[in-house]
Amino acid sequence: MSPQDLMPLDPLIEGYLSYLDKVGRKTARTIVDVRCTLRRAVTALGELRPGVELWALTLEDFLHWLEAERRAGRTAMCLAKYLSHVRGLLEYAWRSGRAHRNVLDGFSLQHTVQRAAPKSLTLEEAELLVLATAGSGPTARRDRLVVLLLYGCGLRTSELCALDVADVSRERHELTVRHGKGDRPRTIPIPEALYTELLAYLLERGKRGALFRTSVKVRRLSSKDVCDIVSAVAARAGLRAGVTARTLRHSFATHLMDRGVDLAIIASLMGHRSPQETGVYLHVLPQRPEAAVRRLPIGGRR
Repeated sequence: MSPQDLMPLDPLIEGYLSYLDKVGRKTARTIVDVRCTLRRAVTALGELRPGVELWALTLEDFLHWLEAERRAGRTAMCLAKYLSHVRGLLEYAWRSGRAHRNVLDGFSLQHTVQRAAPKSLTLEEAELLVLATAGSGPTARRDRLVVLLLYGCGLRTSELCALDVADVSRERHELTVRHGKGDRPRTIPIPEALYTELLAYLLERGKRGALFRTSVKVRRLSSKDVCDIVSAVAARAGLRAGVTARTLRHSFATHLMDRGVDLAIIASLMGHRSPQETGVYLHVLPQRPEAAVRRLPIGGRR
């Protein structure tokens, strides 16, 4: 990070970022992303219209900026993100009385964005991956459960690393994700075959603390640890390079979708704000979450 990146922006922009944090309850990562976009816009548009604040620019000014970014190689998805971030600032400036209107209100590039299908495993590859987790000893059992929870519950890597023993409900056979994206907690039914193994693991782990720890320094698993575990298991399974924890999360959604599970249920299980975020997985068919997770091949071939 350069010294320029650490310099504060206009007080109104800093106020907007503080609003996103305190009122909007956006994650720190999101706020950093918005800050980078706004700094980028201030720099580029400052060269185009020196001395003019962002909230005083015209729609044509922003179109010139977006076109310049497109010519510089920015993807349609990236441009849509830039537009969303700046539009939010302009809305804040308008509501604060600093601008007569939000010139970007109602203007969107989102409809032009063609989102690529998420990379996921086939059912056959998923079964090979599950088989490759077989092994004896505490470390092998831990690694197997890491892979099975990523795939069988659609967890994000950060969510899995943050799990505690207390987050597993023995009564309801559910997993509580307390540190989801945007600080939105959710519960996920645990597939029965997976729950049986998880229960045996819990008997060895005790009743408190992190659910998954390293073998040597006995600390909570990090994202890198999870990445290494998934990569090692994928290699043993003979799968293509590039299989990651995110691949398993996408496979969770894709395989449920392929088997006719409702898009809204998948959105809920994955911790999305709405089914629209899950739209890349396509199609809908009503079903209950408990029945949905039982469709996954956790217990072997079906």
